[in-house]
Amino acid sequence: MSHVEEFLTTEEEQEIVDAILEAERKTSGEIRVHLEASSKIDHFSRAQQVFHFLKMDNTKDENGVLIYVAVDDHKFVIYGDRGIDKAVPRGFWDSTKEVMESHFKNGDFKQGIVDGILRAGKELEAHFPWHHGDSNELSDAVSKG
Repeated sequence: MSHVEEFLTTEEEQEIVDAILEAERKTSGEIRVHLEASSKIDHFSRAQQVFHFLKMDNTKDENGVLIYVAVDDHKFVIYGDRGIDKAVPRGFWDSTKEVMESHFKNGDFKQGIVDGILRAGKELEAHFPWHHGDSNELSDAVSKG
């Protein structure tokens, strides 16, 4: 079994999916989590590639957020599309990253990811509220590479 498969239990993955569903319930924004072992390029650039590969740059309001985790590299990136990056306050992703890091340092990866998702969802809700007829444009499953 790979490190990516061992990173989260099935129950923890489900808790992450549940957090995505909760976060997206009040926003038109889209949140995805992607796990992979490592990256041969810098992690920000890799997160951009994964964002495109997952078709997150095709959302109507450019309001997708990717939480990318390179398990073996002990690195993660929060990557938001143009629409959300224009809307959130300066330093927003830094404060979210700090919350996640505090959990990660204690080995609680699931809770770090869940808290990151819920913080992103709250901010998305403020700038991209859900409207009648909004549809879930992307899968909520944790993707792995």
